[in-house]
Amino acid sequence: MEKQIVLVTGGCGFIGSHLVEKLVQENYYVRVLDNLSTGKLSNLSAVPSEKIEIIIGNVSDFDTVKDAVQNCTYVFHEAAIPSVPQSIADPLSTGRVNYSGTLNTLEASRQCNVKRVIFASSAAVYGNEPTLPKHELMLSQPISPYGADKRASELMGLVYSQISDLEFVALRYFNVFGPRQDPLGSYAGVISIFCNCIKKNMSPIIYGDGTQSRDFIYVSDIVQANLIAMKHPKAKNAIFNVGRGQSVTLNELINTLNKLTDKHVKGYHQPERHGDIRHSVADVSALKALDWTSIMSVHEGLALLLDSLK
Repeated sequence: MEKQIVLVTGGCGFIGSHLVEKLVQENYYVRVLDNLSTGKLSNLSAVPSEKIEIIIGNVSDFDTVKDAVQNCTYVFHEAAIPSVPQSIADPLSTGRVNYSGTLNTLEASRQCNVKRVIFASSAAVYGNEPTLPKHELMLSQPISPYGADKRASELMGLVYSQISDLEFVALRYFNVFGPRQDPLGSYAGVISIFCNCIKKNMSPIIYGDGTQSRDFIYVSDIVQANLIAMKHPKAKNAIFNVGRGQSVTLNELINTLNKLTDKHVKGYHQPERHGDIRHSVADVSALKALDWTSIMSVHEGLALLLDSLK
């Protein structure tokens, strides 16, 4: 039986590279589209070269995307500029990737008869709507261009599922962490930044008083959610939160990291930033109904991440 071809946009990046590895293990031939603006070829160094094809290009260019999509059964759209501050400073350039790149991916997938697109959305679509936990049917009130681009992309994907045979699934990632998340990159996640600071005995910057909370989820659990979203019949044309369903404050995060590293680093507090969400925790009952569960605790995940940084 001939291997199915799948495309992972942003496949040289943090989450995308973990997804590529797993798909290869599951016996798919994986095509990767990445412009290497933040992704690294070295992130895929453990994957046998004969099992993947890497295309260097940008999702903002339709012809490039269509070439990458040719003959693919499934498309995982991970490519993005995942920076709230940058989306506020330069919404035009981030929108060309975060929204127009998704539209290009959807249209190319429709033209090339892809079965299903799995889209990496974000908890940023919820904004500061105070209800907790966040559930998929609640009102979306993004407070940044990044969140608005993600929500607009979800809506366009659902429209495509109505006007064509293309199936669409959006996964609203909460705060993903794990190996290969570059702590020095422009779009680094808070955990990778904190780990890097504590490793160097430096005080990490905390915007606000540190009581703001996040739902942190380890990257392997995100990958498993994507595999379920690819195949499960009940995932078709739907949106799912992907988090642990538990919140951790930034102050608690620093305390845990200090215990794991036997350090006594304190945060350096700065004023809150525009566009930053105060509290975030996921209701993951919809995804759990599809037999997904978060395996890795935050404590276990932090220990693995710290070990990978040695």
